[in-house]
Amino acid sequence: MKLTFLGTGTGIPQTRAQSGLIMEVITGGQKKPLLFDCGCGILQRLYESGYDHRDIDTIFLTHLHLDHVSDLLGLLKANWLVGLTGTHIYGPVGTEEWFDKLMVLYPYLSDRLDVQITELTGGTVLMVDDCIIRTAPGIHSVTTIGYRVECAGRIAVYTGDTEPCYSLTELAQGAHVLVHECAFPLGFEVENHTTPDMFAKHISKHPLNVERLYLTHLYPHMQGHEQEAIDYIRKVFPGEVYIAEDLMQIDV
Repeated sequence: MKLTFLGTGTGIPQTRAQSGLIMEVITGGQKKPLLFDCGCGILQRLYESGYDHRDIDTIFLTHLHLDHVSDLLGLLKANWLVGLTGTHIYGPVGTEEWFDKLMVLYPYLSDRLDVQITELTGGTVLMVDDCIIRTAPGIHSVTTIGYRVECAGRIAVYTGDTEPCYSLTELAQGAHVLVHECAFPLGFEVENHTTPDMFAKHISKHPLNVERLYLTHLYPHMQGHEQEAIDYIRKVFPGEVYIAEDLMQIDV
């Protein structure tokens, strides 16, 4: 399994694109990219990463905030323009209603796209392209879910936006890689997101058995505080800690 961070930023413009991540898995002996979230800038990052948008036909959404979904329709249209219309979107409850409303705004696409939507709740277990996908709820201002992907003996977990919480800690246990949001620096007062001190406090009470941790969804406020965040979390987390960057690729 290989991960490519397409976008590691947020809704505020900066050098980082908004949220998006590819998990490349092996299914039927072939490499297949699974896309997780698709915020603004992800379609361009997809091109810059070397992946082909025509290969993206399976998309997982953590929640429906703009910085996680705003390039989705652009991706579907790009595929339609080259004759590809079939896409399967997995997302939280409300995804189908949201997509139907988009089609009302863009009626010329509504009968040209073949989109299947599967709504998930926390605690769902399903098979997708030879991978076991498990979900758990996060804590955010809207319904959000994190994903655990198990494929060919490797495990990666992606949280989306959330406060540190037991459900996602449990989802991540035993994973080789955990991609967890860390939106703001130490001491920042915030709800529905994570800071290094919030995360460290949580995992000091609920130890996290993960080999590598990658921090993502970084607001501009985090600029210059990246190493500080790493050092603080390392006090209570024995695994490796990294700051994710756009277009970074890692093996799981």
